[in-house]
Amino acid sequence: MKYRKFGKLDWEVSVLGFGVMRLPQNSEDMGDVDEEESIRMIRYAIDQGVNYLDSGYLYHMGKSEPIIARALENGYREKVRIATKLPVRMVESADKFDDYLNEQMDRLKTKNLDFYLLHGLNGESWPTVRDWGILDWANEKLAEGKFSHFGFSFHDEYDVFKDIIDSYDNWTLCQIQYNYMDKDYQAGRRGVEYAAEKGLAIVVMEPLRGGSLTQEAPESVTKIWNEAPVKRTPAEWGLMWVWNQPEISVALSGMSTMEQVVENTEIANRAEPGLLIPEEIDIIDRVSEAYRSLRPIPCTGCAYCMPCPNGVEIPHIFQIYNDAIMYNNERMGRFRYQMTDILKEEQRGDKCIECGQCLEACPQSIEIPEWLKKAHEELIQPQ
Repeated sequence: MKYRKFGKLDWEVSVLGFGVMRLPQNSEDMGDVDEEESIRMIRYAIDQGVNYLDSGYLYHMGKSEPIIARALENGYREKVRIATKLPVRMVESADKFDDYLNEQMDRLKTKNLDFYLLHGLNGESWPTVRDWGILDWANEKLAEGKFSHFGFSFHDEYDVFKDIIDSYDNWTLCQIQYNYMDKDYQAGRRGVEYAAEKGLAIVVMEPLRGGSLTQEAPESVTKIWNEAPVKRTPAEWGLMWVWNQPEISVALSGMSTMEQVVENTEIANRAEPGLLIPEEIDIIDRVSEAYRSLRPIPCTGCAYCMPCPNGVEIPHIFQIYNDAIMYNNERMGRFRYQMTDILKEEQRGDKCIECGQCLEACPQSIEIPEWLKKAHEELIQPQ
C-alpha cells in the first residue's frame, strides 16, 4: 500500500480509502446490508494497509456506522482513522448539532472521532449552518476532544467552495467529487489547486463515478483504451488518473464485493504521482471526449435556461439523464433522479408547464420541454 501526507497533519494516509456506503446487500433495500461479508471486506482492506474509513449518518439507512464499529473490534480500531459526517440538510436548528454527533459516536462505539465533516455543503446549506454558529460549535468540540479534526464534503460550484475554505482557518480536509470526467465539474481542478495551496488534505469521492467508469465501455471508448501503451482495467485507469496528481491525499472507493476490494488494494500498491506518461494522459482525455460524444442531449450546463419559472432543475435533470445513457447505467440514473437529497420532487421534469421561456434562452436550441418529458419518463421508473 502506498501512503501520502494528509494535508498539514504529521500523518500519512493510505492512497485508497474505504467508502463505507456501497456495501453488499441482501436485497434492494439500502438498509438490508450483508453485515458479515461487509466486515470481512473492511478487515481485508485494513490488512492490506488501508487506514482511512469514510462514513456518514445516512449511509445504508444508518447501518454504515454500526457496521464499522463491529469491523473495528479485536484490535482493528488502532489501525485506522474514521471520518463521518453531520447530515447538515437534516439539521433543524443549532441545538441539534450535539444530538447528531453524540448519536454517531454511540453508533461507532467511540468517545472521539478522528475526522468530522459537514456533509454535502452547497450554496444553500452552507449559509444556513454557518449562520447557526457551526464553526464556533466545531471549535468547542475540538477543544473538548469530541473529534480531532474538522472538514467538509462538497457539491456545488467553485466559488462556493472557495468561500467555504476562506471562512474558517481550522479546516483539516475537504472531500470533493473528482475523476477524469469531472475535472471541470463543481470544485474541479481549480478547487484541488486552491485547497492544496491552503494546506487542506484533499479526499476524492467518486473517483470511478459511482462505478460508472467501470461498466462495459461502448465500442468507441474501448477502441481508444486498446491503443494505450500499457493495458489497464477501467478501474485502474480511473484510480491512476486521480493518484497521478500529487495534491490528492486519498481516493475513496465505495466497494460492494470482495473482488473489488482485492482489485483496488492491489492497484493501490502501484499508485505514484506522475506515474502516467503524457501519451497515457492523452488517451484518458480522448476517452473522456468519446464518452461526452454519446450524450443524447447537447446541454453544456450553461444554465441560460434558468431559473425556470416553475422551479424545474433543467440542467441537473439533463446531466443525470445524459450520464445514465453515456455510461449505460440507467439504474444509477434512476437512483440519482429519485433521491430527494439530490433532486426534489417539485424540481423534476414532470413539473414543466411548457411555457417556452427556456426555449428562447437556450443557445443550443434544445427542445427542452420534450427532453424533460422523455427524461422523466425513463428516470422515474422503478430502480
